[in-house]
Amino acid sequence: MSQVKLAKPKDKCENCTKQCNKKQTEDGSVENTDSEEVNGQLKEGAAQLLLSACLSCDGCLSEEDTLKISQQNLEELERLLDLNKRCDSSKHKVLVASLCPQSLPFFAVQFGVGITEAAHKLCGFLKHLGVQFVFDTTLAAGFSILETQTEFIHRYRRRHHDCHALPMFTSSCPGWIRYSERILGSLVTPHICTARSPQQIMGCWVKDYFSKQQKLSPDKVYHVVVAPCFDKKLEAVREEFYNSLMETRDVDCVLTSREIYQLMEKRKMSSEELDSVPLDQMLGDCGEVSLVRHDGRGSEGFLEHVFKHAAKELFGLDVQEITYKTLRNRDFQEVTLERDGETLLQFAAVYGFRNIQTLVHRMRKGRVPYQLVEVLSCPGGCLSGRGQAESEAEGRVDKALVQQMEEVYSSMPVRLPELNPALKTLYEDWLQGQNSLEASKLLHTEYRTQNQVQTQPPHMQW
Repeated sequence: MSQVKLAKPKDKCENCTKQCNKKQTEDGSVENTDSEEVNGQLKEGAAQLLLSACLSCDGCLSEEDTLKISQQNLEELERLLDLNKRCDSSKHKVLVASLCPQSLPFFAVQFGVGITEAAHKLCGFLKHLGVQFVFDTTLAAGFSILETQTEFIHRYRRRHHDCHALPMFTSSCPGWIRYSERILGSLVTPHICTARSPQQIMGCWVKDYFSKQQKLSPDKVYHVVVAPCFDKKLEAVREEFYNSLMETRDVDCVLTSREIYQLMEKRKMSSEELDSVPLDQMLGDCGEVSLVRHDGRGSEGFLEHVFKHAAKELFGLDVQEITYKTLRNRDFQEVTLERDGETLLQFAAVYGFRNIQTLVHRMRKGRVPYQLVEVLSCPGGCLSGRGQAESEAEGRVDKALVQQMEEVYSSMPVRLPELNPALKTLYEDWLQGQNSLEASKLLHTEYRTQNQVQTQPPHMQW
């Protein structure tokens, strides 16, 4: 699939998919293999299995999916860059790169500089390659957060006559979405928030608003996203994010942080040699002037933003600080809003496959007390994505690297999306208002049960 050996059979498939449906014997019997979890990883014999590793495995991808994902690699990017140099200018494609905020700490640690300087050096490298525009996706995440907040309020208010209204599950993690659609089905999919992820909102903005501003046809823009997670490649090839009329995707290629770093090494370019070039602003002088992040533990902070918004909107309470209560482990935590001894809201953050399984079991038994659950497939959240946190030598999460990235990420200033004037401008100029039909069309999608996998793979059962 990817140059980083994402699905090399001898490394993974013979171990983690040998008990998958596709590997079952003709009579349907499956041998049992003991498994346990260590630090958020499933261990089956000598193999380590992350949820994302399982979901990205070639064993459960269609041939069409495999082909689409195989085109998202460094070779494809270099091919386009070379083509732009050789072909007639009328055939050029404008290359746009979008940087996920959770990828920037990886480069800050690798370069040994602050996060703003790391972003500027990364921008300088990409523009040196031939990328014309480099943005960060914080504004797109702001759209996703605001739309999630609004949807939660609507769901909460109809909870008594809609059995699928609550709990609401966040939708920004493609590993979780893929697992829900292919394995959990109707138990979960009606509960998933319909707001698009920051990546796909960014893709929509690039191929719609930005291309119009540049007087370009969307198919003349090639959009690359730099992300911490391999599963973002799967999200980019979803059918609903493809414009069949223009024959173009909102996101043409997803490259992980480590893939970009490998390209730097291939080009023999050290961080000291890279020029520092400021990122382009989505609204020119009206856009962001500095890198900011949203509340949260190394992800986009959907739980915290929705919790504070709901407390104010539903109960008139201003919540300044959120206190997490650790339950099973630091990747299964809950927050509660109380007044006069009464519990008004109860949210949970559930990260990692083992904790997701616990959540699903409770869901089946009708014992989920939460109104909202922020679900991420990677233990530790997005900073721990396999596309940057996994050591090249051992193939395991580098805990020291993750700790460094968490420290760098937390050093970024926080800005509420509600207070971002660029978002307000784009809602009006691009979407005709925050609650418009255009906003609903471009900022939302739907999740549904898929039938490719009829039963839960035995190695996922607990």
